[in-house]
Amino acid sequence: MRTTWRRWTGSEPGASGIVVPAALFLVTTAGCFVTGWLISESLPLRPAVLLSFVACAAVRWRHRHASAVLAVTTLCTVGLGALGYLLTPLLMGPLLTAQYSVSLHTDRRTTRISVSAATVGMVLAGLWGTPSLRHSLIIAVVNPAGWVLLTAAFGSYVRVRREYAVARAEHIEREREELARHRVVQERMRIARELHDVVAHHLALANAQATTAAHLAQSNPAQAIDMLGHLSGTTGEALREMKRTVGLLRQDTDTSDELAPAPGLEQLPDLIATCSEAGLDVSVEVKGRPRPLNPGLGLTAYRIIQEALTNATKYAAPPAARVRLVYTSSDLTLLVANDTAQYGDAPPRTSQRGFGLVGMRERALAAGGTFRAGHSGQGGFEVFCSLPLNNDDERPAP
Repeated sequence: MRTTWRRWTGSEPGASGIVVPAALFLVTTAGCFVTGWLISESLPLRPAVLLSFVACAAVRWRHRHASAVLAVTTLCTVGLGALGYLLTPLLMGPLLTAQYSVSLHTDRRTTRISVSAATVGMVLAGLWGTPSLRHSLIIAVVNPAGWVLLTAAFGSYVRVRREYAVARAEHIEREREELARHRVVQERMRIARELHDVVAHHLALANAQATTAAHLAQSNPAQAIDMLGHLSGTTGEALREMKRTVGLLRQDTDTSDELAPAPGLEQLPDLIATCSEAGLDVSVEVKGRPRPLNPGLGLTAYRIIQEALTNATKYAAPPAARVRLVYTSSDLTLLVANDTAQYGDAPPRTSQRGFGLVGMRERALAAGGTFRAGHSGQGGFEVFCSLPLNNDDERPAP
């Protein structure tokens, strides 16, 4: 429906529209009669109608040959002025339409040349024709030239607005692409942090279990065999978590029922049990009323406790740690500490080349919380973290 209307009106380039030229011809013909009535002189009507018809017919090709159509309409309008007709906007309709098309579809240089030529033509026609109005330069000269300049300015304004809209759309598209790339980088960093936490935790537990089994191989073979059984479970859990984490890189079309939800504090008892099997003595203390956490905050808390217990498994001697969770109306406080352990050759320090403490700090700060890690007064090491619970985007975990 819309395409048909564009073809009839000639608003589509190359279309054989007749509505706009026909309407302009009616308006121009009416302008001839109005001018004759205002001047009260006997003006030749047939030449004027013929010139109007030629000018209006040329408007039909204004999109393909804008400059040529402007030249034809300008000559026809100058001819009307030479016949003694007053150059009103009615008679100048074809010229103004052509001038608008030139200003809209051509470059600035072509627009300046065309508007200068059309303005000069209107000035000459005003000075040459209409002898009875030569004493009034505003009506005979300034008015026609002003209409040409005004139409050219309007066409240039529309062209600039369209160019601006196109440039803005391209800029917005580039910003979207840049934002998408930034999000991809962030997602890759998050997945890399997840892989580090999973691998570091389970390898530390596996190393502790293997060391304990080797130590008990001669003195207590039965317990060593039992420890090796736990080692198999630890490595199997590591593989499953790595599969789940790497599965985040799959395409949306890839589906797998084996991809479990992200862990949270609901899995804390399983984590404690795994650490206990690796020889780490862990005690848990919960204060306040536990609250459901959104998946992101639950994962952050879980990973921080997991990494802290991993450090205790690798460095604490004797291997022991206490975990304390304090729920308040606005915060969740986590404390993982070993107040009596003496750390060996590689105590976990914030300046250490490893990324465990760095990853915990990044997780806490990303959740809007605070993080602190360092040696305790009794010679041990503690990790303290406070996470806000009153986020605007917080949703209860399912």
